[in-house]
Amino acid sequence: MLTPKQNLLETMHGGHPDRFVNQYEFIKILRGTPFDMHNPSPKYGEHNVVNAWGVTRSFPEGTPGAFPVHDAAHIVCPDITEWKSYVKAPRVKYEAADWEPLIQQAEEIDRSQYFVSPMLAPGLFEQCHYLMEIQNTLINFYEEPDDMKDLIKYLADWEIQYAEEICKYLKPDALFHHDDWGTQISTFMSPDMFEEFFLEPYKEVYGYYKSHGVELIVHHSDSYAATLVPYMIDMGIDIWQGVMTTNNIPELIKQYGGKITFMGGIDSAKVDHPGWTREEVKREVTRACQECGKLYFIPCASQGLAGSTFPGVYETLSEEIDLMSKELF
Repeated sequence: MLTPKQNLLETMHGGHPDRFVNQYEFIKILRGTPFDMHNPSPKYGEHNVVNAWGVTRSFPEGTPGAFPVHDAAHIVCPDITEWKSYVKAPRVKYEAADWEPLIQQAEEIDRSQYFVSPMLAPGLFEQCHYLMEIQNTLINFYEEPDDMKDLIKYLADWEIQYAEEICKYLKPDALFHHDDWGTQISTFMSPDMFEEFFLEPYKEVYGYYKSHGVELIVHHSDSYAATLVPYMIDMGIDIWQGVMTTNNIPELIKQYGGKITFMGGIDSAKVDHPGWTREEVKREVTRACQECGKLYFIPCASQGLAGSTFPGVYETLSEEIDLMSKELF
């Protein structure tokens, strides 16, 4: 039987996996860098927690994650032309001793079995709308493109400074990076605009990790983003996690398999809700595995971590994926 790491590589490279890669089984995500410890995040049910960037976020009950509070009193950067006055990057450099607990955690993971990965969220686009609000951000791409490019470069430079510390202390062989680029049915911007603003900054960020020993870039965007796949490949993304069924996943696999792997195919909203049942979980898992096949595809809930909003959903998904492996392999 292949290890989770071996099975993933066989799946990604068109080899001979012996089962479906089961959701996040191949990756161990590290949380708790010194920056994390100084970057407050709301717990489930908490409201109005201010993070290290000055962004206020709340995590209402019954929702899958925290989101910024964007009334007029809480927008960090109300004027993109004056962003340097509002946006102040938090520190990333800490003493070596501050990294020791996470270094020990990383050393306890068997890297022959699993990929070791930090997690970074939000990404460049989400950080923009965290700081400015989504509507303002989208308007600014049109009305103030030069200032938007300057802000994105500032954010990317910060990510690279953070990457330097992560690679120095943790020596990860994977990166799990969040940045949602669309709604369920469309991207937030045209592919041409996405290329103009985000391709090069992401090539720099992901290129830094790749040049410092990171083998695997896993990018989360639980959205429609099929039109951005060529740019994902150019950026160096190895796995697009969060692929929703509004993307034609079998067609994407046919067109891009071997260049990128698609992780998702099970929309969280269809299975992760009050009153969920094993029957509907089984139905979605069966459909996804049968439609998408054994190569370049990882059946997984679209949500961006190994868990679920409602207890038991994630574990039941994993059980049903294992049953499909027994049936199809």
